[in-house]
Amino acid sequence: MVNNIEWLKEHLKNIYDRNPYVRLLQMSIAKIEEGRAELTMPVIYGKHTNLYGVAHGGALASLADTAMGVACATLGNRVVTIDMNINYIRGAQQQSVVKAVGTVVHKGKSTMVVEADVRDCAEDILLAKARGTFFVIGAFEKGEHHD
Repeated sequence: MVNNIEWLKEHLKNIYDRNPYVRLLQMSIAKIEEGRAELTMPVIYGKHTNLYGVAHGGALASLADTAMGVACATLGNRVVTIDMNINYIRGAQQQSVVKAVGTVVHKGKSTMVVEADVRDCAEDILLAKARGTFFVIGAFEKGEHHD
């Protein structure tokens, strides 16, 4: 566990702000707590939408996966996704903003189990529910830099 949670929060925001895929989908970290992360993403027509004009399931899955990964990272663990499932409940309309809240359910030595709720920010409606298993590949160390 990283001793300085404030350092870790800043470090994670810097890492994810530079991640090309996160930037492509315009995800941003809204809130980080120990074992929990909240990310937001706009739903822009032609970028995040499917042929029906609602958020593409892949965009919502990417948001959920990223929120769960950041939640793992808040506990100091570097992880990769080894399994994930998602249930789509409702469609997210274009021009809305959606958020995913990832929460660590289990932290083991080599794997972590995490859940995420994806919601419409304006109406707080549940859009999707995800669960993932993540493999721990290392730990974040205070003072490290990623360029």
